[in-house]
Amino acid sequence: MPWQEESSVSQRQHFFNLWESNSHTVTDLCNLFGISRKTGYKWIKRGLEQSKNGFDDRSKRAIYSPIKTQGEMECLIIALRKKYPDWGGRKIKRLLETDGHKKIPAASTITQILKRHGLLESPSSTTKKRIRFEHEYPNSLWQIDFKGHFAMSQKRCHPLTVLDDHSRFNIVLKACGMETRKVVTTALIEAFERYGLPDRMTMDNGSPWGNKMHGRYTKLTVWLMNLGIKVSHSRPYNPQTQGKDERFHRTLKAEVLARQHFINLIDCQKTFDEWREVYNYIRPHEALKLEVPASRYKVSERRYENQIAEFEYCDDSIMRKVNRSGAISYKSQKCFLGEAFSGHWVAIKRTINQNKYEVYYRHQRVAKISLDM
Repeated sequence: MPWQEESSVSQRQHFFNLWESNSHTVTDLCNLFGISRKTGYKWIKRGLEQSKNGFDDRSKRAIYSPIKTQGEMECLIIALRKKYPDWGGRKIKRLLETDGHKKIPAASTITQILKRHGLLESPSSTTKKRIRFEHEYPNSLWQIDFKGHFAMSQKRCHPLTVLDDHSRFNIVLKACGMETRKVVTTALIEAFERYGLPDRMTMDNGSPWGNKMHGRYTKLTVWLMNLGIKVSHSRPYNPQTQGKDERFHRTLKAEVLARQHFINLIDCQKTFDEWREVYNYIRPHEALKLEVPASRYKVSERRYENQIAEFEYCDDSIMRKVNRSGAISYKSQKCFLGEAFSGHWVAIKRTINQNKYEVYYRHQRVAKISLDM
């Protein structure tokens, strides 16, 4: 590789210049230079310091190279704000701490520096304390949704997003041309192969994962159940059920979509990939006490298998095969499940109330039957 003929200092400078030109993603650059992503981000941060000898080899005896003067620190704060124009005092302070700087100003002081240089358009609003609920471990729940589509120079983009509820780690950020089952399935298979399977996924009631006319479940959600993933839908007209993914959409809009226009899906995906790295690995998240999502995420131990495993119901289950119209009958009581279940076997189980039954497809309850007249 041509990079190997350069000095270590010029390699770092070359790496930073390529990153600053937005011609490569961080991942691509790290692969090109044969370094880890952690090292790549360290070089980027050193480049942002704008110091004369920022890329010189540093003594291993000194753990950190603190900013020596107040003026240098202020220049670094301004440089970080220009690089991340939506980040406020708290996030910039945390980034400086992560980089190992000493004598870092308080977040309120950093905010005042930004105001003084005209880098804050309006005073920061007081953050209200909110009760936050999150699942206690990664991959317990993934939230999935399409961000509202927007125009490009060529056609429109429909961003597909998947967020881990526990860590806020972005699993999928895909620039899609359509909101179809095939598009979503392809994106999810890529995610499952990379991150494994979640225990459950939640989504709204629209297509392609909800169907108000032909039953709540679709072929996409039945496919997820076949993989052993439980499926839940948000309550109608209740977007807060998907609150973390909705918040991710607002951040995506503010930090990416509102700042540039895209030519096509390829151009859009390139920017998405670059920003996703920042969001997961660099950007401090206030809901995580200013940790980054990657610090709380780990790959699922449930591996994706291309073939659907056979499922056996309990011996005492009352079995019914769903007909073409998506319905079953039990004791003259008809129960509509949805056309997505046509041809599949379901189990009817008695509840504590002798006149009420629950219908299960594999591990998931999909309907109830009441024999009360």
